[in-house]
Amino acid sequence: MKKEIIISGFGGQGVLSMGKILAYSGLMEGKEVTWMPAYGPEQRGGTANVTVIVSDDRISSPILSHYDVAIVLNQPSLEKFMPRVKPGGILIYDGYGIAETPHRDDITIYRIDAMDKAAEMKNSKVFNMIVLGGLLKVCPIVSTGGLQKALYKTLPERHHDLIPLNMQAVEEGQGIIKKVNG
Repeated sequence: MKKEIIISGFGGQGVLSMGKILAYSGLMEGKEVTWMPAYGPEQRGGTANVTVIVSDDRISSPILSHYDVAIVLNQPSLEKFMPRVKPGGILIYDGYGIAETPHRDDITIYRIDAMDKAAEMKNSKVFNMIVLGGLLKVCPIVSTGGLQKALYKTLPERHHDLIPLNMQAVEEGQGIIKKVNG
């Protein structure tokens, strides 16, 4: 199994953190991983993205031009990365950040209303964990157990008390992701 994933959105949405947690989750489960962030001026409101590859076998290169899965959290990301999803791949988008509903007949498209769920949970910081939960529901490349171990590795110890809330957000995301086509 090998999945090549791009996660893209505005700086500040937790895009890079989501990729890092996903990569660490793969490491916790003995998989080969790459994590390649792209940021700079994007951190302050522009588009930031991260490429993550999780594989059972060695990864030859972290550089990709097409993806098995694209998670897009804003309109510019949708326009840039939807055409780069491989036929048969998956596109996941947050309904809050996308003005025009995506359409392609050769991929499976999912909508997750993570921003609305984060507001309902009264914590905007769990937005990215809700999205990650949705990803793991439709593309279970790592287990939630591996994800929880990764949170203990990636979060500073002073924030370990937030791990149950983050795991609840993952569970919420798994419950609200909906297939749009196919």
